[in-house]
Amino acid sequence: MARQSHIKYSPDFHDKYDNAVLASRTTCHVIVWMLAITQIGIEWNLSFVGRVTSKEWTDQ
Repeated sequence: MARQSHIKYSPDFHDKYDNAVLASRTTCHVIVWMLAITQIGIEWNLSFVGRVTSKEWTDQ
């Protein structure tokens, strides 16, 4: 059996704070995009059928 060397490993910034930074940046990104989507006033027209317009009534 080979001996394993025990090296002391000290955590750096990314080991300590990587998940918190990722979560906060993701949250900020989602909030900014939700504000952009809902507040800018873009008409998305997401209908599969397309726009339906009514015809003028004609008396026959």
